[in-house]
Amino acid sequence: MKVIFLDRDGVINRDIGYLYKIDDFEFIDGIFDSCKYFQAIDYKLIVVTNQSGIARGYYSEEAFNTVTEWMLEQFRGQGIDILDVFFCPHGEKSTCRCRKPRPGMLLEAQDKYGINMETSWMIGDKETDVSAANSAGITNTILLKNSINNETDSEGKIILNSISDSYKFIK
Repeated sequence: MKVIFLDRDGVINRDIGYLYKIDDFEFIDGIFDSCKYFQAIDYKLIVVTNQSGIARGYYSEEAFNTVTEWMLEQFRGQGIDILDVFFCPHGEKSTCRCRKPRPGMLLEAQDKYGINMETSWMIGDKETDVSAANSAGITNTILLKNSINNETDSEGKIILNSISDSYKFIK
């Protein structure tokens, strides 16, 4: 199985910092068309997201789950199947293995689904996404630049301004 791993905040939705309300959720332009394309070329889709707002007490795991279920319904309404969502509820100082840049969420997904990491991709908007992917054996990485992150020096294989341009590289 080959997978496109997607970070959530900054890739699927606008990163507003600690998103936990449906009313604040705004999909990134091109996310639905890009995901339809990935599915059409036989990639499965998995979301991997750090959610330190839970550990910080900004919102509950229940609030995160409510937003996640709503997000998945929006994808299903577009004919897109998200295979799974993995999240790390721990804070920045945690020693857990799941918080990106550590590869725990990606390796858990690999164990659960038998994913071929060599043919899979990670699309993120932070260098921690790229580092986690590389540590998990994924060398196909896309770093998306956005208003928060204007990275140009990255270990990412490809740096793009928009997820809509990813079809040029993922075939």
